[in-house]
Amino acid sequence: MTFDAAIFLALCADYLLGDPRRLPHPVRFIAWLALRAEGVSRGLFTNRRLAGLVTVITVLALIAAAVAAFLLLSGAVHPGLFFFASLLLLYTSLALRDMIIHSRNVHRALTDREKSDKERLALARQRVGMIVGRDTAALDEAGVVRACVESVAENLVDGICAPLFWAFVGATVGELGGHHLGLLGGVLAAMLYKAINTMDSLFGYRNDRYREFGFVPARLDDLANYLPARLTAILMIFAAAFLGHDPAGAWRVLGRDRRNHASPNAGYSEAAMAGALGIRLGGSAVYFGKPVEKPVIGDGKHLVDVGCIISANRMLQVTSLLCILTLYGLRLLLSHL
Repeated sequence: MTFDAAIFLALCADYLLGDPRRLPHPVRFIAWLALRAEGVSRGLFTNRRLAGLVTVITVLALIAAAVAAFLLLSGAVHPGLFFFASLLLLYTSLALRDMIIHSRNVHRALTDREKSDKERLALARQRVGMIVGRDTAALDEAGVVRACVESVAENLVDGICAPLFWAFVGATVGELGGHHLGLLGGVLAAMLYKAINTMDSLFGYRNDRYREFGFVPARLDDLANYLPARLTAILMIFAAAFLGHDPAGAWRVLGRDRRNHASPNAGYSEAAMAGALGIRLGGSAVYFGKPVEKPVIGDGKHLVDVGCIISANRMLQVTSLLCILTLYGLRLLLSHL
């Protein structure tokens, strides 16, 4: 069984099942390992940036060794077990269904007519707080929707397109050493990306504790998402055309507002989403009790309303499909060069 079959089945499994609730999730193990490595590195090095670098190297080396050992031991038992183990890890590297579920839960909270307006908004604030880093207690309905749509746009990159991108890159590179190494290379690349992304989510804060320590994890995450973010934004324009949104608006806002974000990558998918839906994202937000005035993304031709969550979800699904088809096409093209 090939990498191509495994990654397709992994995406289908994630879309149908979501994250495995009753099984140990590799991301939780990565987070546990990263936090332990942080403690050891801080104890060994007084230079916080160096401690962060050592933590990154340690975690990536251990994850690569653990994944390779797991797959090779599985293959030593039976080739079918190797394929199943590879499929399982690829499946856990994707987060399409969970993003759909979380955003739909926000939508359901805002449209639950059995509750009062106050109760609906309180529940929506709570649910959107599960997928965003900002404080949600004071958000109005438009603020909740805006936060949800921004989260969908960002997670389209680091939860779906980036793991797919690096899995395809790893498989292509692995196959240079032999066709049988393609699946191993694809799984290793996907899991190393998840390790980088997880360390950024743990350490990439600009506060006193992590400003220096998190410098390397944050910059490495920026680098890992550089190409996937730009590919995703372009594919979102085609998704907008397919869904009857505004592809020209997506292109225009992407070109103008893609840098209106603290992240060098997140602005790309947010700008494409804002332009496609004709809404305005960004603006005022509160993080850890402190107000932050972020640049505005989008023209705001349409008001932000609860229907934007459903539209963003459809953009998420169609762009994910376009991403895997594009990557398959690129692999096929490279195989004939």
